[in-house]
Amino acid sequence: HISETYLELSKLPLVNSAKEANGDISALAQSMALCGDNLNFYSGNDDQITAFMALGAKGVISVLANIAPKLTHDIAQYGLEGDLKKSAELQLEYIDLCNALFCDVNPIPVKAAMAKMGFCEDYLRLPLTSMEEAHKLKLFEEMRKAGINI
Repeated sequence: HISETYLELSKLPLVNSAKEANGDISALAQSMALCGDNLNFYSGNDDQITAFMALGAKGVISVLANIAPKLTHDIAQYGLEGDLKKSAELQLEYIDLCNALFCDVNPIPVKAAMAKMGFCEDYLRLPLTSMEEAHKLKLFEEMRKAGINI
């Protein structure tokens, strides 16, 4: 089980942290309970930042931060400060944007988003390919709703 693996990793002097992105909050809680202060956890899922913070995670390793860094910071910071209500409000307000960024294999959606923002070209190396047009339209719609200039 993953919790026991984390427990063993927490005993190693050069292992400090883990990015958890399996989506299983119950498994995260079990891992954190087993490891205590011996292993720091970071959310690897932008749609679960608040939940991770509520359990005591130290932050997030984020895809969302590439296109909405302040928003991502605020969700995590409110959680770190113990203001889970504000963290959750932002998390829920932008949940559709988080989901749109994962409507295809990472990094395809964030690359399309960043290209639309003018940061790069929407070019990927094989075997990755550009997003389907319908997915792009949904992603761009969510970006506009979030106030991201595109």
